[in-house]
Amino acid sequence: TKGFTKLFPKVKDEDRGKFSALSTKEIRTYLKWLGVTTIELLPVHAFFGHQKGRERTNYWGYETLSYFALENSYLKNGETDDFKRMVKAFHENGQEVILDVVYNHTIEGNHLGPTLCYRGIDNESYYTLNKTNKRFYFDSTGCGASFNLQNPNVLTLVMDSLRYFVQEMHVDGFRFDLAATLCREKTEFKYDCAFLKTLKQDDVLRQVKLIAEPWDVGNGGYQIGAFPPGIAEWNDRFRDVVRRFWRGDDRQVGEFASRIAGSSDIFGYNNKNLWSSINFITAHDGFCLRDLVSFEEKHNEANGENNQDGNNDNWSSNAGVEGLIASKTIKNKRLRRAKNLFSTLMLSFGTPMILSGDEVLNTQFGSNNPYAQDNVISYIAWDAIESEGYEFARFARTLIKLRQSLPIYKMTHFFKGQKSDKSPYKDLAWFTEKGGEFTASDWQDMSRKMLSMLAYDGADLIYIIYNGSAKKTAWKLPPVKKAKNWEILLDTSKTFKPEKLDESEEISVPAECIIAMKITR
Repeated sequence: TKGFTKLFPKVKDEDRGKFSALSTKEIRTYLKWLGVTTIELLPVHAFFGHQKGRERTNYWGYETLSYFALENSYLKNGETDDFKRMVKAFHENGQEVILDVVYNHTIEGNHLGPTLCYRGIDNESYYTLNKTNKRFYFDSTGCGASFNLQNPNVLTLVMDSLRYFVQEMHVDGFRFDLAATLCREKTEFKYDCAFLKTLKQDDVLRQVKLIAEPWDVGNGGYQIGAFPPGIAEWNDRFRDVVRRFWRGDDRQVGEFASRIAGSSDIFGYNNKNLWSSINFITAHDGFCLRDLVSFEEKHNEANGENNQDGNNDNWSSNAGVEGLIASKTIKNKRLRRAKNLFSTLMLSFGTPMILSGDEVLNTQFGSNNPYAQDNVISYIAWDAIESEGYEFARFARTLIKLRQSLPIYKMTHFFKGQKSDKSPYKDLAWFTEKGGEFTASDWQDMSRKMLSMLAYDGADLIYIIYNGSAKKTAWKLPPVKKAKNWEILLDTSKTFKPEKLDESEEISVPAECIIAMKITR
């Protein structure tokens, strides 16, 4: 809410950083122009970001105090109707609103934290206590104490809060922070836990969109793919392998193929659909897109923790120089890599999620953990956007519109890699640069950095080349029966100009680029 609107042009000063800013015509028009269909907000439950006596600001809002009150600093005059008007405005714009909700822990933290509410009312009911010493807490969140959803009264509190925001505030869904903690019973993750059972049986909540962050920091906390049908999940394996592939790492092609095809090895069971995978390259925690291609080291010094906080495994590359200041050659290489990352996201099967600001190449100045930065590190500096940022925004819009125009991306079922009855094509096939289908030895080639996919939904044939190598490559198009025309939909290199596109011809594919084509018959 705040980071997107604080410095947005043509927003009144009294609206900056508040829900009322998101309601403005200027912001809604921009998001509509970009092609965004759903807006997910970081926590809006009351969290009191600026607390007296605290060294750091709780900017992100992942320390909830009240699950029914809105964060007051986001309200223009303390009026709840600001939020309702914002949701209504987005709905009128044809867009949905999803809330990031934090039911796994609260603002009270561990035994050294303040007693503000739940601890003072009934400590043993609201929190999961340490089995051997009940003065302390069981903590699978990294934030002090796990909220105890095993207790039926605590579970009722959570369900009432969710229903309130659907029925009274009219939101369209939720993303559950550290969702594995919500599913722990006797400190262990349970697929059939009371939380998931209640959620899926609720007449109100089963009608809205539900997204899980499928892990926490406790033992057995990594549970990607373990949530039931109807609950989508953040796919960090997509994020990591796509970053590594475009960084030029070895041994990435096999998993890269699985992730861009929808991750059926993770989600393709138990009646789940292709939309179960929330694909993303960047999120609020971690590098933003521009920093991902500009920094190889995190720079979190502003947090006052001696740069010890934040993830060390970023799979980033700076193209030879650390930081934002670089030569034109390096900047062009970074721009190409950013386009490849964004294009991979938009051309992959599943549900794409974009970090706001990435579309204009906003920077966080190398910070990959700006949780405490209520300042320009976290704000999108709209007036400071450079020409390449505007170019990238137009590129991002084109990619989003392209995805929305292709019926194949509306599929709900997973690929099988087989021909259906009377179909001349497999629904999904992988080809090498020599024009033949991948063999076992091709998949096992550790140094391989390129592949292409041919996808078919019964109507459209889409062919996409991913060349992650640093060299221009001679490429033979695969044999496609009755192919009449190969239409270029995307070329991230902007240099691919073949004299002829025909399966009998060999084309030259530029280094580090994506080329997408639509085949007509």
